[in-house]
Amino acid sequence: MSLPLVRPVDSPVDMTTHATPRTYEVITYGCQMNVHDSERISGLLEDAGYVRAPEASRGDIVVFNTCAVRENADNRLYGNLGHLRPEKVANPAMQIAVGGCMAQKDRETVVARAPWVDVVFGTHNIGSLPVLLERARIEQASQVEIEEALTRFPSTLPTRRESPYAAWVSISVGCNNTCTFCIVPQLRGKEADRRPGDILAEVRALVADGVQEITLLGQNVNSYGVEFGDRFAFGKLLRACGEVDGLERVRFTSPHPAAFTDDVIAAMAETPNVMPSLHMPLQSGSDAVLRAMRRSYRSERFLGILDRVRAAMPEAAITTDIIVGFPGETDADFEDTLSVVRASRFAAAFTFQYSIRAGTPAATMPNQVPKEVVQERYERLVELVADIAWSENRRFEGRAVEVLFADGEGRKDAATNRLSGRARDNRLVHVTIPEGMERPRPGDLAEVEITHAAPHHLNADGAVTNVRRTAGGDAWARWHEAGPENKPSVGLGMPRRNSTQGRPEGRP
Repeated sequence: MSLPLVRPVDSPVDMTTHATPRTYEVITYGCQMNVHDSERISGLLEDAGYVRAPEASRGDIVVFNTCAVRENADNRLYGNLGHLRPEKVANPAMQIAVGGCMAQKDRETVVARAPWVDVVFGTHNIGSLPVLLERARIEQASQVEIEEALTRFPSTLPTRRESPYAAWVSISVGCNNTCTFCIVPQLRGKEADRRPGDILAEVRALVADGVQEITLLGQNVNSYGVEFGDRFAFGKLLRACGEVDGLERVRFTSPHPAAFTDDVIAAMAETPNVMPSLHMPLQSGSDAVLRAMRRSYRSERFLGILDRVRAAMPEAAITTDIIVGFPGETDADFEDTLSVVRASRFAAAFTFQYSIRAGTPAATMPNQVPKEVVQERYERLVELVADIAWSENRRFEGRAVEVLFADGEGRKDAATNRLSGRARDNRLVHVTIPEGMERPRPGDLAEVEITHAAPHHLNADGAVTNVRRTAGGDAWARWHEAGPENKPSVGLGMPRRNSTQGRPEGRP
């Protein structure tokens, strides 16, 4: 059921016809799912005739794709909307839209707090955005439309990819878990799974377009198949991706420990293009806290999964999410978390200080942990994670690893004359290209020698060998030649004829 709301906007809208296409920009907060949704938003707008605004230029349409996981996301959104109000007053033809999880949660509150917003849309009706923008322009009134349930799987929408050689592939949306700290199930709904044939058709279409690496996405990606009654569906899907000619690398995020089965481990180990990297959210190492979080596993099961993964793939890099300061967390509980972290030997961890999220059971739990205690524990955890990650990275010094070069991975690449990319286990590698050697392109592959390890990256200032120019590099060259505002639009999702298209801030 949709909930339309029409409110007068606080400034008139220019009704003139534009001789040139109107421009847009999409500002994304949150997880990889939001990043992929933003690609769909861009694709929809380009399908409707809009063009991406040049770098450092304000778009005629500004779309905020929001996150609702943490309270500071609210503050950032409304702060940015406030900064835009003078621009909106100066340029009444400008339109502002707010979508994503916070829009799904706040609904009418968005236009109550920021009446200059033109459109509010939710997580279930991304495809309505172009129509809502036009309706707001014609009626000179804000449009709020929220669907309560998914009516169309978003992967059927046109999408403007941000990379020519790597792509997200959504295999499910929604979540059937009830973690007490998480509001996502309320905003994304129950899990809905795509059919395997549709997913593989998308993967093949992407590879035909030059994509070398795909990342399978789902709120709980390894519970894929629950909707159509096949508990082994995710492992089967990984194996099927291994049969796609030209697909170099397959990744996935994020799994849930409770549903992580040995058939998935076997599929990872036995499928050459499935990468030896695993993001496995721990959240807490204390069984008492896990119980309060309503996480349906305990620390012993978690560590057992890691042991079986490493037995099958000794070089697997395992990363995680950890929340510090959950209500009721004692010093002993936190020490349990540190013990599990030591035993887990994570390659990296996304660490968060617990923040109250209205609408979740944890928000009203007793024994909220004082801020200063949370901060002290957080600093200790970050230090431990960095020490372990550094120790793990030092094992690679003097070894050769395969790197897929990528755009935007190294912020200092221009100054250091390096190229950066990801190893098979997803470690970040900064590579010095020897003088006189033809530089690999983003999307190309090479073997590089690791000469230095830091906690969060590896440096390769040694030999660069076995450079392989790939279809992904060719695709990057085509995009690069087209220019940043004229990159070819690429249709994703269910193949559709004549479709045109348009860094996560953190994890959920």
